[in-house]
Amino acid sequence: MARVKLAYIGGGSTRAPGTLASFLRQAQNFAGSEIVLHDLDEDRLTLVCALARHMADIQGADLTFSATTDRRAALAGCDGVLSSYRPGGFEARALDERIPLSHGVVGQETQGAGGFFMALRAVHVARGLVADMEAVCPDAWLFNYTNPVNIVAQAVADHSPIQVVSLCEGPIVFPQEIAELAGLDPALVRATMVGLNHACWSAEATYDGVPMLPLLAARLDGDLPDVWARRWIELAVAMDALPASYMKYYYFEAEMVAELRAKATTRAQDIQAEVPDYWIHYREQLTSPAPTLIPERSRGGIFELEVAVDVMDALFNDRAEVWPCNVVNHGALADFPDSQVIEGPCVVDARGVRPVAGHRVPPAARALTGALGEYQQLAADVAWNGTRKQAVQALVSHPLVRTLPLAQTLYAELAHAHRAWLPERLW
Repeated sequence: MARVKLAYIGGGSTRAPGTLASFLRQAQNFAGSEIVLHDLDEDRLTLVCALARHMADIQGADLTFSATTDRRAALAGCDGVLSSYRPGGFEARALDERIPLSHGVVGQETQGAGGFFMALRAVHVARGLVADMEAVCPDAWLFNYTNPVNIVAQAVADHSPIQVVSLCEGPIVFPQEIAELAGLDPALVRATMVGLNHACWSAEATYDGVPMLPLLAARLDGDLPDVWARRWIELAVAMDALPASYMKYYYFEAEMVAELRAKATTRAQDIQAEVPDYWIHYREQLTSPAPTLIPERSRGGIFELEVAVDVMDALFNDRAEVWPCNVVNHGALADFPDSQVIEGPCVVDARGVRPVAGHRVPPAARALTGALGEYQQLAADVAWNGTRKQAVQALVSHPLVRTLPLAQTLYAELAHAHRAWLPERLW
């Protein structure tokens, strides 16, 4: 098994204990490896590192954990770097949600104006991260889990020699979730999702060996759990393909804006209310003789960022497995430019992460995904080294923004709110 050195950027986050639990579950695949945690919050970083060591001792895992607030020191000599950070924290995410909603448009972490400003903040950090990697671990892979994962990967791929792959569970869980809403067994679903991150569609989908779409169509005549279940299934049937759940913001835009504005709190505010209990739970487990993360008291559940660990295992241990990844297209998906970062099945082995060719985005979805692809490139460019004028151009290109006065207003308000987390050229 591969013996490697890994750095975890964001190792003091609420998701970090669950991520390290994912590593520990696969400890035999990384026996003898070292994982260095890095974060800006030294107290939480120290707690997470101690908890990881405690869980490793109890499980008898042959993994070494250390922690540092010095990013370059954490990266030195690494074979792989896992990045999962949130510039500005949940407070910044709440602004991404609330400010667009105040103007009657979707406020969300990866979509629309909120997603755009998350991209600006995330790529600003990524630029410094890959510069450090180029200096102290130029051959290391960057396994990115920072949202919006497609834009972060696009920016890095375009501007740095660092090998990058972005990851998300969406292509695995979206088909399972829609099956469950339809009263079907998620374990019997087989689907290949292609397109862009949070904008992927099934190129093929079966249920227990037969086409899945007719089964979903039949479910529309019966009772479904809620309005959202009906919308998602209706969209799949209408488009002849399973959509990512995020497609609700586009195909049911007015309904989603009304629902989001009707809520007293945003998703980020709901998470903020839960955060204190996460840290209480993690401290409790630090002194437990049998440390166990409880899903309801752990951010994201017991095991986090599992696909990243699976992809690392496949790459470093040369397993030649197929996993959904976000990588440069290189001609695999005919619906996008060769240089575009796309999401789809990839073969992962010691040679790298290579997208599987031959699939297409369903015809009815190509116009929207194509527009989102154009926006993705503009956003990545401006986040890396663009100007405020170019930022407004990128923002108005987003299908959830569309009009210039709105783009100018949103940019002004969000740029002011996030000034501390943006480079001066974007103020």
